[in-house]
Amino acid sequence: MTRFYADVHRKKDETNYRITFTTDGEAFRHVDSPTKIPAEAGDKVYVDVLPIMHTDGFIELLRRGAEVYYLRRLTLIKATRQRLGITSKSAKTDIKILMMVEERCFKAVDETYLIMREKASTFRSLQRTLQQYKNRLEAASEDEREDLLDMVKITEKKLHRQAKRIVEEAERRYPVYSILVDELRIYGDNHLLSQEALAEIMMYVNPRWGWRKTANFFGLFKNTNKKKKKRYNGQARKALERLTIAVYKIKTDDLTAKLQKTLLRQIWLTIRQETQERLAGIPA
Repeated sequence: MTRFYADVHRKKDETNYRITFTTDGEAFRHVDSPTKIPAEAGDKVYVDVLPIMHTDGFIELLRRGAEVYYLRRLTLIKATRQRLGITSKSAKTDIKILMMVEERCFKAVDETYLIMREKASTFRSLQRTLQQYKNRLEAASEDEREDLLDMVKITEKKLHRQAKRIVEEAERRYPVYSILVDELRIYGDNHLLSQEALAEIMMYVNPRWGWRKTANFFGLFKNTNKKKKKRYNGQARKALERLTIAVYKIKTDDLTAKLQKTLLRQIWLTIRQETQERLAGIPA
């Protein structure tokens, strides 16, 4: 088993990403695609980031039988650099620092996560574009309003098409997804965006995690030590907020952490139960 450590960074001309990797911290190679990393079955690849544009490349590594891990928080590199008094910020130095980071600070990914993340990224991009058009409408002149309204309608159609793609992918990849759709009563085309939000949430709910770790990941912390900065996944929390509003049929102003926690716990319990039952049915 060989461990590959890679730093993924933008090229100087900003046209693409360059990947610098090593196995021993001494000899380094540079490639333009994850597929060029010579990892085989049983090998492990540790990277600092997983650019969306290289999703297919990392999936190919997984299909070869390699394991792929990415750093949970990029701030760990900065913290390690400061702790060791390292001032150089080259790719090679970053890789050497990456090699010092504990394995528990990396997250393993699978094909399902990478594909769902890619589709969700497109959906979020469309969300941002739609919101920008809506914001511009407020200050637009009469001449501009008609064009902006057309752009809003076009973007909304694209958003719904992408949501449908995500829902269809979730139905194929998560056995418990359809169960939750029925349980939460968000079936039918009228609830397409709610179904998309659920699919995003399922990307982040790990059935091996306990309830407290899951809640913390979504930013639903216990009310202790307010001075300490808490870290959580903002994208996961936004998806949970959208789904909570839809399931409980409330306005944004009525959204509370308690409602979100209740809904997330229901989702977590259903996923845990389904996973346990499915694994129990697999012969040893």
